[in-house]
Amino acid sequence: MAIESFTGNANPYGGGDPYADYRTADFPFTQYANLAARELGAGVIAANDEFFAQRENLLISEAAHFDPEDFGHKGKVMDGWETRRRRGISATQPWPTPEDHDWALVRLGAPGVIRGIVVDTAHFRGNMPQAVSIEATNWAGALAPTPEELQGDDVKWTTIVPRTPVGGHAANGFEVDAPQRFTHLRVNQHPDGGIARLRVHGEVLPDPKWLDALGSFDVAALENGGSVQDASNRFYSPPTNTINPGRSRKMDDGWETARRRDNGNDWIRYQLVAESEIRAVEIDTAYLKGNSAGWASLSVKTGEEGEWTEFLPRTRLQPDTNHRFVLDTPAVGTHVRIDIFPDGGFSRLRLFGSLTESGAAALTARHQELGG
Repeated sequence: MAIESFTGNANPYGGGDPYADYRTADFPFTQYANLAARELGAGVIAANDEFFAQRENLLISEAAHFDPEDFGHKGKVMDGWETRRRRGISATQPWPTPEDHDWALVRLGAPGVIRGIVVDTAHFRGNMPQAVSIEATNWAGALAPTPEELQGDDVKWTTIVPRTPVGGHAANGFEVDAPQRFTHLRVNQHPDGGIARLRVHGEVLPDPKWLDALGSFDVAALENGGSVQDASNRFYSPPTNTINPGRSRKMDDGWETARRRDNGNDWIRYQLVAESEIRAVEIDTAYLKGNSAGWASLSVKTGEEGEWTEFLPRTRLQPDTNHRFVLDTPAVGTHVRIDIFPDGGFSRLRLFGSLTESGAAALTARHQELGG
């Protein structure tokens, strides 16, 4: 599938809704989680320059904000990462060289396999980079690396987005075909300019040794390698919120569906980190007060072709409440489905247990295959 691309400046801001002329496209990889989410622990650990706007803005979860009247001592205040204009070496050579560029080092919140990247230049209309390139590496050390260590000569960087022209005030999307586990990115903008947001979509690949040391853990959690496969409805908020770290902080930090006007029900289907034995469950409806699900049930299966087996029968839920269930018999499988009745939502699902012997072996083999 070809991704629509944008190049060059956008029109100057002319008033009204600043997103009215924002350029974007449908990207085939956005169903994957954002590995660079601050909620997962991602960070921009270094940049060579951030004169106009600080590097940390790249990972803010909300869309970039624009205030046309907001100016500071350095110039226009921008909600993104923006560097100063590069210059050449002399009056006779005032232009930057083709090799000149600015860079930022990004630590992924969860190491994994990257499927696609969005370099968002929202509100950078004539001050975006001319082009971007992105490199990735897998840091295998026991300690988190310093910026200096990441830039050492012994670190192997893989180019996952070659130098490519980008457009201003646009969502610039790039599919990534690099079946490896990565922990850090180096984002380059050529020769200078500003980027509002960075989104790194992919599959979390946890360290099997860490999960083995934990023993019992949440086998559906995004940070542990769980994922959402599909959901019946995504009207108000995405189902991936239900496996995000921590407790929900507000209503839209969970999953909420449109109101049903039929006799059906809504559901989410999850893929666990690997085959697991589930022994306890939490269903949290925090901040969903007049719109929480009325009832919920849970089913499990092994493999894509397996048969669903119910392990938590349809159970009454209360609004704005964390519900805990200890299972009399462990539920074993690779996929879990939650059905809510009739509609509404919940904020978090936690499935506590451990990997089976075959699940642990499969995760270890995949980790090694992808360079972990």
